[in-house]
Amino acid sequence: MEKKRKTRVGRVVSNKMDKTAVVAVETLRHHPLYKKTIKRAVKFKTHDGNNECGVGDIVRIIETRPLSRQKRWRVAEIITKGEVIEVQPKEIE
Repeated sequence: MEKKRKTRVGRVVSNKMDKTAVVAVETLRHHPLYKKTIKRAVKFKTHDGNNECGVGDIVRIIETRPLSRQKRWRVAEIITKGEVIEVQPKEIE
């Protein structure tokens, strides 16, 4: 019997490391007592071999074999590219 690999969709929050992107995956949970919806975020360190991901991108990640001490996921595809707004120092004043 073949096991299916887990997939998640999340937003890239950091790409400062070489060939690694940090992806935050948000899930909604219901509190058992108060019945309120709680947003939970889990950060995964993912393998990005070509350094294609940018901060703010929406990506699909897939489970893989351990690539390092903390990397167990890799970027399967970039769904949408995020827009990074650059502010010039003159505009701040």
